[in-house]
Amino acid sequence: MDKFRMIFQFLQSNQESFMNGICGIMALASAQMYSAFDFNCPCLPRYNLAYGLGILLVPPFILFLLGFVLNNNVSMLAEEWRRPRGHRGKDPAVLRYMFCSMAQRAMIAPVVWVSVTLLDGKCITCAFCTSVPVETLGNANHSGFSQGEMKRVLARIPCKEIYDGQELIANEVAIRYLRCISQALGWCFVLLMTTLAFLVRSLRPCFTQAVFLKSRYWSHYIDIERKLFDETCAEHARSFARVCIQQFFEGMSTDLEAARCHPPRKTPADTGETIEKLLGITDQSTMNSALKSWHRCKPPLHLQQPALPSSNGWAREEHPPAHSPVPRREMAAYYSRV
Repeated sequence: MDKFRMIFQFLQSNQESFMNGICGIMALASAQMYSAFDFNCPCLPRYNLAYGLGILLVPPFILFLLGFVLNNNVSMLAEEWRRPRGHRGKDPAVLRYMFCSMAQRAMIAPVVWVSVTLLDGKCITCAFCTSVPVETLGNANHSGFSQGEMKRVLARIPCKEIYDGQELIANEVAIRYLRCISQALGWCFVLLMTTLAFLVRSLRPCFTQAVFLKSRYWSHYIDIERKLFDETCAEHARSFARVCIQQFFEGMSTDLEAARCHPPRKTPADTGETIEKLLGITDQSTMNSALKSWHRCKPPLHLQQPALPSSNGWAREEHPPAHSPVPRREMAAYYSRV
C-alpha cells in the first residue's frame, strides 16, 4: 500500500510531465488504432461521403474529448468557473490559461489521427470517388451510362473486387488521383499544425509577460490549494474517525468494567494530539457548515499579518504603533537603527 501511495504522490508532483507522456501515448495509440482499423468503404453513392468523412473527423473528436477526460484539471476548471464569487473574485484570464493549456495537450492525438488518415488516402478516396473528373482522366464519351449509373459505377472505385467500370475510367488511375490529393492535403495539414505550434511558442514572449505570469501563477495556486484542501480534509477525517472510534471503544470498555466492578482504563496519550488536529471542528453539522462555507465564499487571498516596522519604505508608518504586537527586543533594535 505504501508503494502505491508513493507512486501516486510522485505522479501528483510531476503532473505536467505525466500528462505530456499520456498525450504522447495517446498520439501513438491513435496511429496504431488507424493502422489496425479495418477500413471497409460501403461503395454506395449515398454512403461513401458520410463514411469517409466520419472516419476522418469522428475519431479525432473522440480523442479530443478523451484528452480532456484524462486531464485532472478539467474538474478544477469547472469548479472554478461555476463556483460562487463570494469573498474571492474570478479572473477570466486564469480560466482561459487553464483551458488553453488543456486544449493544447488534448489536440495532439487528434492531429496525429487526421495526419495519418490523410497521408494514407483511404478516407478521401472513399468519400470523393464519385467526384473524379471522368472528362480528364477517363472516357467521358462512353455511351450507355446515365448520370445515376455513372455515380453508381464511380462509387465502386475503392472496391476493386466489384468495380466494373474499366471502360469508363481505370480503377488504378482514379485511386492514384484521389490518393495524391489526399496526401497533398495531409502534408499541408502537417505544415499548418507545425507552423501554428511554432508561432504559439515563438510569439508568446513577444506579448506582455505580466498577464501570462499572473495567469500561470494563479492557475498553479488553484491547483495546489485544491490538493492541500483535500489533504487537510483527509487528515481531519482520519483524526475525527480515530477519536470517534476511540470514544466508542472507551464507552464499551467503561460499561464492561462497570459491570465487572473494575476501574476503567486511562485514555491513551495520543488522543489529545489527535483532538488538536481537529481544529475545534468536532461535530458533523459544524463540518458540513465549514465545507459549505468553503464552496460558497472562499476566503480572500490576503494574508493578515502584523507588519514589522522597517526603514526600506515597506511599512506605512514611520514608527510602530502602540498597540502593535512587536516584541520589545525588536522594538529596541528598531529605535537603535533610527
